[in-house]
Amino acid sequence: MTSVKFKIKKGDKVIVRTGRDKGKIGTVLKVLKDDCALIVEGVNVVKKHVKPTQFSAGGIENKESKIHVSNVALLDPKTEQPTKVGFKIQGDGTKVRFAKKSGEII
Repeated sequence: MTSVKFKIKKGDKVIVRTGRDKGKIGTVLKVLKDDCALIVEGVNVVKKHVKPTQFSAGGIENKESKIHVSNVALLDPKTEQPTKVGFKIQGDGTKVRFAKKSGEII
């Protein structure tokens, strides 16, 4: 499988574009590069049956599952609308991400 350059990083605020959680907004908790997926807070929540252990009681717990990166869009920090991500080089030579809709640096 080819390596994909991710434009969304941990801590970014994203909105779900498709699927049963369409329209939900959450923060990226983890980026799974091998699966081209993300784990987003409060999105794609599934129930997991856990056996009791010496340290936990077990039972049924809710857990976020992965969602494909193509099903989410980054939220513009200025307008809170979905936007695409661009890269630009600043005057001091640092490379930064910016929202294409508003031009705001992410």
